Amino acid sequence: MKRWGNSWLLAALLIVSLVLSACGQDEEKDSGNGTDQEEFHYAMSGLYKPFNFKEGGKLKGFDVEIGEALAEKMGMKPVAVTNPWETLIQGLQAQKFDAIIGSMTITEERLKSVNFTEPYYRSGAQIFVAENNQDISGQADLKGKKIGVVKASTYKELALQNTKKTNIVEYDSDITALMDLPTGRLDAVITDQMVGLPIIKEGAIKIKDVGEPMTHDDQGIAVRKDDHELLKKLNKALDEIIKDGTYEEISKKWFGRNILGE
Repeated sequence: MKRWGNSWLLAALLIVSLVLSACGQDEEKDSGNGTDQEEFHYAMSGLYKPFNFKEGGKLKGFDVEIGEALAEKMGMKPVAVTNPWETLIQGLQAQKFDAIIGSMTITEERLKSVNFTEPYYRSGAQIFVAENNQDISGQADLKGKKIGVVKASTYKELALQNTKKTNIVEYDSDITALMDLPTGRLDAVITDQMVGLPIIKEGAIKIKDVGEPMTHDDQGIAVRKDDHELLKKLNKALDEIIKDGTYEEISKKWFGRNILGE
């Protein structure tokens, strides 16, 4: 009896030890000190070079690196994903991802569906034409011209103000639209000046910008209307990367200057 009792006691102690060990592991995981770091999923079209694009099967660009820097400040693991531009907001609302870091202009219409952080860069709509185009020197020359824009973008509305609907050609990618300028398929493209200017600098596509920017836009990071905690975290992280120089370093890498402006 005595020998059996000792065996039973040892078995009981072993079970208790295992339970306590498991509890300790759960607490470590819950405290965020384990390997299971919370992920920050942020979306973009992946077709908006140099902001977000795929090269060698890898997602790269300004938006991608800004998301990585923000995730680091929030203590989260960055996971950049792509989604068709025209369904980005629907995807966010369906909780397919946590935020949109995809060069989305803050507008009153979009604010009905999502909330935005403080601007993470500033730009404007610009007219681009083929390098040898002598017919268009500004907005006044767009009447009756064939204009390319990205689907579901604010640039379509600008195009409609200057030409008839049947003259507007919608694209999945700004780059594809700009490539159609030297071929003569389009007379002009309206897109973000930050998209066209690096292309002109590289000389990859023979285009030029004409006239003054048609708009001055603030680009924000979109989150769901009810995700107040993430909005607060993102604004705090954005302020931190601006103040510590991380933002400027990323901006200069892709554009040669700070694109947040004043």
